[in-house]
Amino acid sequence: MKRILISNKFYYNRGGDCIAAISLENLLKSKGHPVAFFSMQHPLNFKSEWEKFFLSNISFSGNIITKYHAFNRLFYSHEVKKKFSKLIDNFKPDAIHLNNIHSYISPYIGEIAHKKGIKVVWTLHDYKLICPTYLCLREGKPCELCIPNISLNVITKRCMKNSLPASILAYAEAIIWNKHKLIQNTDVFIAPSSFMKRKMIDGGFPKEKITTIPNFTNRIYPSEVYKKDNYCCFVGRLSKEKGIQTLIKAAKDLPYKFIIVGDGPLNELLKKEKNSNIQFIGFKEWDELKYTLGQAKFLIVPSECYENNPISVIESQCIGTPVLGANIGGIPELIEASKNGLLFKPGDISDLKNKIQEMFQTSFDYNQISKEAQERFSADNYYKEIIKIYEQ
Repeated sequence: MKRILISNKFYYNRGGDCIAAISLENLLKSKGHPVAFFSMQHPLNFKSEWEKFFLSNISFSGNIITKYHAFNRLFYSHEVKKKFSKLIDNFKPDAIHLNNIHSYISPYIGEIAHKKGIKVVWTLHDYKLICPTYLCLREGKPCELCIPNISLNVITKRCMKNSLPASILAYAEAIIWNKHKLIQNTDVFIAPSSFMKRKMIDGGFPKEKITTIPNFTNRIYPSEVYKKDNYCCFVGRLSKEKGIQTLIKAAKDLPYKFIIVGDGPLNELLKKEKNSNIQFIGFKEWDELKYTLGQAKFLIVPSECYENNPISVIESQCIGTPVLGANIGGIPELIEASKNGLLFKPGDISDLKNKIQEMFQTSFDYNQISKEAQERFSADNYYKEIIKIYEQ
């Protein structure tokens, strides 16, 4: 059995990238593969037999010493080389599977593995390789100024957090870890959506090195879908690019109940905009979330950025809940109109209101939605595709 070393910058369920990486670890172990994990130390991390190799926790805020260690991590960190090399020597992997590694770990590990003759596979959870600020988003709208080539616009437009120092650093990181170096160090890039693959090709990455494999879920879902209640929900990060403010504006004028699940930078601001039909319940782990999501009439994904292959959409459909999604990025690839959901124009409050009303009035076959999604996004289907890549 192939020995696989997985890397992701966090080792707890912080976001979709973390859930995907940890789910991959569990899937490969269930198939009998020896698996190791390389990550950064963090108080919320799950326990791991490999945590002695994990990198020290860093922060890009704080005093000058703290910032120095964080900035050093972006490029050629001695700690990265030492600990990652020791892990490779100890575990002896056949392949390394990278996930979200920029900033807190560094693409340096891909270069180290490549030089040792180890196959490097990289699942792309965001657009960092073609956009220094991850999202292809500027001033709330999709931006492709750095496609096909990273440009000084990152600095002149202060794309990273509207900060000149942060933007200079993001530009420097993109220049050091440029696409030519990343292409050389990586055997296969995995794009979870066809949209992501097209953008990577537009960005100058060779199409022969990119394969599309959607995310999978290894959750255990009920044999029958939950009885639906008379509400819809949002599940995700409470931040501008997720379209949550657009959703709240639309929801205030409608006679329906909305449950908002998640946390983020807009949390307190949104809660101040009190409205009797909108309920904020904070972040929930799956054991609680499955009931809220499963009993909802539908999930709303109002993103205004290039979403890749949202796990929230996949999990919603697998539990039998249709999805009203913004027609942007990889979201449309997951939604078939009137069968498992509907699409609306991103950022358009009027269209969102109309489609919310239509979703409440549409009859869906919830059991069929669940059945088809569980088949499409099954762990076994994903394994059949990923093992081909490892064995090539």
